[in-house]
Amino acid sequence: MEDERKDRVDEGIIGKKASMPFLDHLEELRWRLIKSVMSIILLSFVAFSFADFLIVFIRKPLGEVKLYNIAVTGTFYAYLKVSLITGTLAALPIIFYQIWSFISPGLYKHERKMVIPLVFTSTVLFLIGAAFCFVVVLPISFAFLIGFAGELIENTITIGSYINFVGLLLMAFGFGFQLPLMSYFLAKVGLVRADFLSRGRRYALVIILILGAIITPPDVFTQLLLAIPLYILYEISIIVVRLTQKKDK
Repeated sequence: MEDERKDRVDEGIIGKKASMPFLDHLEELRWRLIKSVMSIILLSFVAFSFADFLIVFIRKPLGEVKLYNIAVTGTFYAYLKVSLITGTLAALPIIFYQIWSFISPGLYKHERKMVIPLVFTSTVLFLIGAAFCFVVVLPISFAFLIGFAGELIENTITIGSYINFVGLLLMAFGFGFQLPLMSYFLAKVGLVRADFLSRGRRYALVIILILGAIITPPDVFTQLLLAIPLYILYEISIIVVRLTQKKDK
């Protein structure tokens, strides 16, 4: 126990960065936020140059359904939104790097070595989640929601509402797919155990359903399309934590 405490001192948990004054931590956090935001802005400007292509691409889950603009500035704001979504996705490696770099000074030396692999894995998992949403969830959602009333009601979908809907679900699935990685990290630093997650299944299910209701539009079908994959990811997280515990023994 004494050796472990000494290792923490030697490796930085109570070292120079970890002992910085609170205001210095806030200053570092501010600069990391600035770098993240600036990367999003810069890459969004680049994406704006390809906005026509992005609009064509992002509307693919709709199939033959047309999008409409009902405001003078609607098209311009639609281009801005789709550019911002693309810029955010492109900036993910930078954002995740800033997050993990801010956390890393409070970790063991061997834990700090995980930063680059964690950044890479975070980015890949986010993109997998977003791709799953775009390829599977969105087409199913639109087929159900738009075709729900059959020919009784003609759907007029504005481009702004469509991009808001797609952007929200892409982000929700992207961050949702981080769950196994976050569980691995928390297990690695000893903050989460598999038996704790196993006992919390019922509570996790309730929280997931509540999140699905908050994030998605007010229809049960789309909520389930988000909640089911999230719960599966929760079960995967339990397996990941259990394997991590066995490996660290």
